[in-house]
Amino acid sequence: MTFKTILTVAGPESSCEGDLKLAADLCEQAEAHLSVLVMTLAAPPPIGEYAAVVSDSWLQEREADLKHLNARKAEISTFVAGSAVSGNVVSEYPEAGWAEEMVGRRARYADLTLAGPELLKTETLKEKVIEGALFWSGKPLLLVPEGARPTLGPKRVLVAWDTKIEATRAVREALELLAAADEVRLAIVDPVEGTRSHGEEPGADVATFLARHGAKVIVDRLPSETHSVADVLRRHAVDTDAQMLVMGAYGHSRLRERIFGGVTRSMLENSPIPVFLAR
Repeated sequence: MTFKTILTVAGPESSCEGDLKLAADLCEQAEAHLSVLVMTLAAPPPIGEYAAVVSDSWLQEREADLKHLNARKAEISTFVAGSAVSGNVVSEYPEAGWAEEMVGRRARYADLTLAGPELLKTETLKEKVIEGALFWSGKPLLLVPEGARPTLGPKRVLVAWDTKIEATRAVREALELLAAADEVRLAIVDPVEGTRSHGEEPGADVATFLARHGAKVIVDRLPSETHSVADVLRRHAVDTDAQMLVMGAYGHSRLRERIFGGVTRSMLENSPIPVFLAR
């Protein structure tokens, strides 16, 4: 698909020279519209026998948060207006329990959500943006780690392939990127032959599918040996000088991912290159 609207979420302390500039630069490259959601997570209202005692301080905290949020929105609006791209800025002040849905609703009206290194350094807000984009929007998410230079025209792309529907979805969402790349490396870690798994020749079916769309595909069947799947993918991304990793997100249940980690969680925490995620 063509990316014509890119959403980024700015926290209360986001710098206009950080994630916002990165998002604006990416929009300029892609000739896309920049949509900015400025978000502060509200403290939950006091409950129980002490509610009356703390309610005044809670109201004062909310008033201070909203004042700061409005100031940030105005500052970011000025930045967007002075940039080389078209853009719009909205603000929200949800409690943490509603934040994912709010991000997801906004992401439905964008082609891609961008999470930059500033956001990825936060704790709660990072989780809300990632879960909102992946579980509430039906749209892909691009994670950009510290020091990476994102592009929507990568020359070398690594695809993490495991035959699951999440990987299929990610490949479909990234199809135009893959077709335009000079090289697409299809990485399969510990492939299992057979009709109920990777087929008689692991990677051949998806490589043929991509080739019909014009992608130049190389299939890499990689042994994990004593390493995790995430470590194998990270190492292969560096070895092949990939500019983007395309992968499906959360193949297991969300609860299982939270408790045991998994490839998605590991790549969210530590990736050497931008990661294009979909599910």
